Amino acid sequence: MISKKHFWFNLSIIVIPWLSLLFMGKRDVKRYSFTGMFIILFEIVNHLYGHKRKWWKFYDKPKAFIKDELPFSIGPYMPLTMWILKLSFGNFKKFVLLNAIVDGVFAFVVMDVLKKIKIIRLNRLSRFQFFFYINYKAYLLYGVQFLYEKMKGSTRDLTV
Repeated sequence: MISKKHFWFNLSIIVIPWLSLLFMGKRDVKRYSFTGMFIILFEIVNHLYGHKRKWWKFYDKPKAFIKDELPFSIGPYMPLTMWILKLSFGNFKKFVLLNAIVDGVFAFVVMDVLKKIKIIRLNRLSRFQFFFYINYKAYLLYGVQFLYEKMKGSTRDLTV
């Protein structure tokens, strides 16, 4: 059974990031939502793989993907992706730097906090391996957004 602490944690990592999109313009939400949805689906596959390989360990028992990894997939990934794209798309160096900072803070600071409050800890990955596990997706993300914009722009050119 999920503990109260874990329940409130899951609720907060889902609700707070999504509420932050209220501060992003409607146009930007629409512009980056395709890539955001893509990253959610991609992240679910990655989390299923990591769950199977036991790369991390959640403290609550029984272990269940829906209460453990899924809130991380549907919570912060899409809104954070959209914010990072809004702040840096078009400047690849800025995008890479911003992603590295966010992923580094998560891998080296937030994971320690989550371990202290007994939500999750790394099991078969070092912090550096975990950093690379979450950071490699940034390049894929930028590529998907780039192609999406290119295709969207080319269809506009064809209809004009």
